[in-house]
Amino acid sequence: MKEVKSMEIHPDIWNLLSLATSEKNINQEYNSYMKLQTRKLYSYYLADENVGCIGIELFRPRQCEIKHIAVSPKHRNNNVGTKMINFILEKYAFETVLAETDIDAVNFYKNYGFQITSLGEKYPGVERFRCILINE
Repeated sequence: MKEVKSMEIHPDIWNLLSLATSEKNINQEYNSYMKLQTRKLYSYYLADENVGCIGIELFRPRQCEIKHIAVSPKHRNNNVGTKMINFILEKYAFETVLAETDIDAVNFYKNYGFQITSLGEKYPGVERFRCILINE
């Protein structure tokens, strides 16, 4: 895992973030990671290929929210997402990790050990879920 610090967005990061947010928001979100000390973006490499990224927002000590997590389609189901969450837990010793997701990723969080709560239809036709991990 490597922290992303370049002010210019790499095409691999662009592609990964496009899996986790709408394309119209990518530049704004990326700039938040580069400019705000409370936001961190990390990329996951296999050999020399960037296959995943995880972006977090740091809250009070030992708590964060996963803002973005994405794995390239050809590397899914290989524990890349799990390894990225493990990395941030080890690096920061978080007690609580929060995330919000849709139905497509809710089982990923559930299988990791997050407690899942439906937020209902937050956007027209889209049910969202709050995910909370208490790391003991």
